Amino acid sequence: MDMRTYQYRLFARSDFSAFWALFTDNLVNLLILSGVCQFVFQMPAEIVYGRIVPGAAIAILAGVVVYTYLARWAAEREGRDVTALPYGISTPVMFVYLFGVIGPIYWATQDPLLAWQVGIGAGFMGGIVAALGALVGPFLKRITPRAGMLGTLCGIALVFIGAVPLAEIFEHPVIGFTSLLFILWGLIGRFRLPGNMPAGLVAISAGTVIGLYLGEARIDVSGVGFYPPVPYLGDMIAGVRYLFAHPELFLVLIPVQIYNFIETMNNVESAEAAGDTYPVGLCQVTDGVGTMLGALFGSPFPTTVYIGHPAYKRLDAHAGYIVGVAVVISAAAFFGFLSFLAALIPISAAAPVLVFVSVSLITNTAFAVKPAHMAAVSFAILPHISEFLMTKWGSMMNALKSTGVEGLPALGDPKLTEALLREGAHFEGHLALSQGAILTGLIWGAVVASVIDGRFRIASGFALAAAVMSSVGIIHAHTLQMPQLDGITIGYLIIGGFLGLYPLAAPKEDLEERIIVPDEPDMLERTVPAE
Repeated sequence: MDMRTYQYRLFARSDFSAFWALFTDNLVNLLILSGVCQFVFQMPAEIVYGRIVPGAAIAILAGVVVYTYLARWAAEREGRDVTALPYGISTPVMFVYLFGVIGPIYWATQDPLLAWQVGIGAGFMGGIVAALGALVGPFLKRITPRAGMLGTLCGIALVFIGAVPLAEIFEHPVIGFTSLLFILWGLIGRFRLPGNMPAGLVAISAGTVIGLYLGEARIDVSGVGFYPPVPYLGDMIAGVRYLFAHPELFLVLIPVQIYNFIETMNNVESAEAAGDTYPVGLCQVTDGVGTMLGALFGSPFPTTVYIGHPAYKRLDAHAGYIVGVAVVISAAAFFGFLSFLAALIPISAAAPVLVFVSVSLITNTAFAVKPAHMAAVSFAILPHISEFLMTKWGSMMNALKSTGVEGLPALGDPKLTEALLREGAHFEGHLALSQGAILTGLIWGAVVASVIDGRFRIASGFALAAAVMSSVGIIHAHTLQMPQLDGITIGYLIIGGFLGLYPLAAPKEDLEERIIVPDEPDMLERTVPAE
């Protein structure tokens, strides 16, 4: 391609299919957070649809402006088409803010207004922490094996973006299977639909029509109106003051925002693995500033670069798909269409699109890392299975309580933990793995990949870093704490110490020769020298 004549087109026909995938992801998040705030935390519709949802739209708009510019910049720099980074509200962090920040304030005070104020105060402070990730993001990206970064994303994709929507499909099979058929046909099989119609649109439309017929969807315009975005500086300051008066809330806030900027770093790496390179530090600043802007306009929920760039890249999307999502989400937020769409589109009709995003990310990872590193990717997935189990165990206990069952022990009760262990459910182990799962997956993926490559000092460094993080509660604990020498921390010290000392003491031939494992393919690269 002649770079002198090349011009990047923001919009291409292929953006239409990508639009439906990203729109679905953002829409589902907005539906969940608005439902929880309104019906669990008893926030009035004026706060939910008049403040939170428009504020979230402002945050999404601001980020999309930056990522559209970055896509144009990257395309013109390289003289070829690129796919813009997908962007929106961070799904895992959204749940932490709902049930780790807003929920405890509401349950303690029964004051939904205060809970919202503290939420936007926490969002603003968390945005600062996320933006500061730009100071360390490029360095972490440079030293962390790709298998660690992509592997931990595969864990999230597998259990939360793939398995949960797939369960929704099987709960409503007539709607879900019909929508899934078009995803298999047009997006996974990559066959052209009649009239070259976008598979995502056809899938959601078909599921919605069937949902209307079965009574699983309805047309409801009662919430339609005008909800202009307004800054809430006074409310945000009140929330920040409450945070500093109750600093224990920072023990939830800081680790989850560390998670958020690590997630951005991993997703930028995922984009690079798919062929599009973006500056990770600038992306982390954008996510942090977008979160702070959203908080000022009423949304507590952090924004981030999304998982799934490889899926949109595979669809040959440009930047038009994120522009379209920003415009439609903003229109839905500012004019009250969110409640209309919530009633109209069954979750099971949109779920197959999310399954496609999950499958594409995992598939792209298998092509983006060298074959020997798939062991590291597999290792990085495992902590997210524990996180999934803990989430569902908690949901089960809450469901039992809501049905009137009395005298239930809480999760973590010693007798219940002992009984679970007798049944083969290792509660304590899964609990430890679930806390800081994205960091734990990244670390173990990096350790395993580095050992496979014979880079023992790098593996040792990650293990020792994990020991430090474990000792202060960034991973394997539910809050930050004073440094302590518990069993997990000692375990990391043992691994880090051995891996650091081994290349100094081992005979040279042991470092250069590898053992062939029976019944397994030999995928090691013999040319990679051990340290």
